[in-house]
Amino acid sequence: MQLLNGKQTAETLKAQIAEQVDELRARGGKIPHLAAVLVGSDGASETYVNNKVLACERVGFKSTLIRLDSDVSEDALLAEINKLNQNADIDGFIVQLPLPEHINETRVTLAIDPAKDVDGFCPANVGRLCLGLPTFVSATPNGIMELLRHHNIETEGKHCVVIGRSNIVGTPMSLLMSRNTNPGNSTVTLVHSRTKDMAAICRSADILIVAIGKAEFVGADMVKDGAVVIDVGITRLPDANTKSGYRLAGDVDFAAVKDKCSWITPVPGGVGPMTIVSLLQNTLKAQTLRQQF
Repeated sequence: MQLLNGKQTAETLKAQIAEQVDELRARGGKIPHLAAVLVGSDGASETYVNNKVLACERVGFKSTLIRLDSDVSEDALLAEINKLNQNADIDGFIVQLPLPEHINETRVTLAIDPAKDVDGFCPANVGRLCLGLPTFVSATPNGIMELLRHHNIETEGKHCVVIGRSNIVGTPMSLLMSRNTNPGNSTVTLVHSRTKDMAAICRSADILIVAIGKAEFVGADMVKDGAVVIDVGITRLPDANTKSGYRLAGDVDFAAVKDKCSWITPVPGGVGPMTIVSLLQNTLKAQTLRQQF
């Protein structure tokens, strides 16, 4: 078993981005500027957004964090989004999910200018992904592709099973793995909560990508010997033996599965850091495209 170490890979990619930013600065070019909108004070969202701000500092980006109270009206949030759409200095921005229940996430997503949608959630960008056109790919799926590329994982002709059909991870992941690219060219099966005999299908996977949001859902009985396992999930589980009172667990039972795998991502330190570096890559792409027009 070898670890697909997202933390190390992300640091390598951030160093490359920092070099590109240094080159931009040296020739008087515009420095990429990423903004984030955080509604409320969800602990996981706070941590994630703060990590994005730190990553911007690491590579030399400008960053802006807009904090809004959890009871902010939907119209007020949409007004903030419109300001960011119109702000010529902002190259890309994200609205951190999840949002409070009184806010319609679809309406918010539709309000974001596709040219600044570095999360890759807007219908225009999702449509371009479906057609195989250049676009902003959702950060987590793109991060997984970068992780596979960096570790030279063979994907062509392999059977890839994706667990979970969300618009953010599972569905775009299945599209990316089936495309005529490297990584890619896999035969893809997408399974979900209504799939019959899911364990048998998963046992046939050369590459198993798990994004179902259930802690330690995948055990040894669902993984074939030598498989590559990508664990997208992260859940806080109570643990009286830790100082924090909890431990972080993925969607895969790492202890039970690791000895069956050829490669596996750890949690934390696997997919998470790659998601953030993908967001930086998309922001740099957005800045480059905006300067061309």
